[in-house]
Amino acid sequence: MVIFPNCKINLGLRVLRKREDGFHNLETVFYPAMVRDILEIIENNDRKAGEKWLLDSENIRFNQTGLAVDGKAEHNLCIKAYYLLKNDFPYLPAIQMHLHKAIPLGAGLGGGSADGAFALRLLNEKFHLDISTEQLVDYAAALGSDCPFFIINNPCLATGRGEQLQPLSLDLSRFSWLFVSPGIHINTSWAFSTITPSAPVLSLNEIIQQPVENWKDQLINDFEKPVFNQYPEIKKIKEKLYNRGALYAAMTGSGSSVFALFSKNEVPENLFPEKDYRIHRII
Repeated sequence: MVIFPNCKINLGLRVLRKREDGFHNLETVFYPAMVRDILEIIENNDRKAGEKWLLDSENIRFNQTGLAVDGKAEHNLCIKAYYLLKNDFPYLPAIQMHLHKAIPLGAGLGGGSADGAFALRLLNEKFHLDISTEQLVDYAAALGSDCPFFIINNPCLATGRGEQLQPLSLDLSRFSWLFVSPGIHINTSWAFSTITPSAPVLSLNEIIQQPVENWKDQLINDFEKPVFNQYPEIKKIKEKLYNRGALYAAMTGSGSSVFALFSKNEVPENLFPEKDYRIHRII
């Protein structure tokens, strides 16, 4: 069985205060976007001659293709999702899992979180575990702060660490999208250390009710200022997107990907021919 984990963007991201547990309270709008990985899970079969696996254990045989992922395979959130369920459903059979990565990594798009959450969803469906959406959200929260969103996978106002979700009526399908990932890794801990938390004048929910053309000066990502100061190249990407007709452009998460909304079918081509950027156009 195959599923297609999609990425997310942050529409605005405000850091409200630092918590006693070391995390920060946030306010952001998560919106699903159609840059997608591919995840396949099948029951484990006998090994075929010549097969090689990144992870080959009693319960899981795991392979990964597409974009390279640093770190050991056993740290992948898809693997952790399986064992999280296996702990409560010991009859969950051994599996083979293949993940094809297309969502840029470490780019603020939530690709790893999406893979882990979608693995929970796929395991639940394929093996008829009958786990409710509410329970899946709880399992996803154990994987990471962004993971619960991908269980719901509809626009949400996110607060707390990002795990408290309030569904929103927001449809941006009338726009075309452009995603630009320059491949710059932003250290999330460093990014948080540069922020002085503050309470916004308007809530994000109030801002997104306005026309998209009004978002430019109001829908703010707090990470942009320090990241742009440290990495001017990312700031130039955003500026170029506006210069080429974007109705709204912003960095997502703590970076480094920048996305832009354009009028339908008006996404410019060949914006950065001299750069080795990963660019996704959603018309």
